[in-house]
Amino acid sequence: MNEEQPHRISKSLKRSKKAGLPPGSLVYLGDRKVETTRITLFNYTRETILEKEILNFEECLSFRDEKSVTWINIDGLHDVSVIEKAGALFNLDPLVLEDIVNTGQRPKADNYDDYLFTVLRMLTYDEEKECIISEQVSFVLAKNYVLSFQEDVGDLFDPIRMRIRDTKSKIRLETGNDYLMYRLMDVVVDNYFVLLEKIGEKMEDLEEEIMRRATSASLEKVQDIKKDLLLMRRAIYPLRDVLSTLTKEDVKLVSKKTQRYFRDTYDHTVQVIETIEMFREMISSLRDNYHSQLNIEMNKTIQTLTIFTAIFIPLTFIAGVYGMNFENMPELKWEYGYFEVLGVMGLIFIALLFYFRRKKWL
Repeated sequence: MNEEQPHRISKSLKRSKKAGLPPGSLVYLGDRKVETTRITLFNYTRETILEKEILNFEECLSFRDEKSVTWINIDGLHDVSVIEKAGALFNLDPLVLEDIVNTGQRPKADNYDDYLFTVLRMLTYDEEKECIISEQVSFVLAKNYVLSFQEDVGDLFDPIRMRIRDTKSKIRLETGNDYLMYRLMDVVVDNYFVLLEKIGEKMEDLEEEIMRRATSASLEKVQDIKKDLLLMRRAIYPLRDVLSTLTKEDVKLVSKKTQRYFRDTYDHTVQVIETIEMFREMISSLRDNYHSQLNIEMNKTIQTLTIFTAIFIPLTFIAGVYGMNFENMPELKWEYGYFEVLGVMGLIFIALLFYFRRKKWL
């Protein structure tokens, strides 16, 4: 059983918890990745900024109707009571809350009357395990705030936080909640290129390894890369439709100016998809090269064994003839017969080696 199978089985077992429950029932479907849920808040204008960690979700209520840009980030989805409070304070549909805690969602965008709900996959590379980690990130964009929900502490948004703290940064000058969500989503998409670069380097090293000597470990690496590409494909293909939705005029919470930025992110997503398809073809070629190298090495081994067999056939024949010990064999009583036969066998051996070298079989 591979590493993914237990994970899939545990996922399916957790989904069974929702069997028979009505729509909108909050049951966290995922692994508990943090001990306690952490809530952080950024509230800023061009001139002012407030950054704090929220201990009680009710503190966010005063920022719900602020005209400034407000970003509330929730790390940890296992405590469904916190998610319920967020839904109550910001008037979120129960189905939205259900999708937030159901961490197996495919990327999507749902346009409600007062807010826009989007889901995407944040992919990061684990250097220790040498694999891609997938995490669900959900966004709620309203007129006066952006909510983000993450499974774990630690994300790709630290550069955005640094720019928010910088009074001269573009994100402070734009002062729009839709622009803030664009920047958050754009960081996630840009990181896909980083992952593809790592995969590309692994494929180059693997190609050299296979050409030098193909081993079973090489085939395992091919399969690992194939799984990573499949994971990225599942995460990014639906995202193209999400970004396409955000560029349409009927999404009132996204201004025309910000729609242009989302179109740029859409183009980046298309580039990522094209690169993934190219890598999938390359990894298939690597697998074919692996099998070809195995066949070549096996053919070399068989060729070597065949050559030695061909050399020893006449020698075995001569040894067999003189090993019959018939009485009417004059050579058996000859004083130098033994050395003569060895000499003939040696000449045959050298002649065959010379012949095989000339044919470039050796």
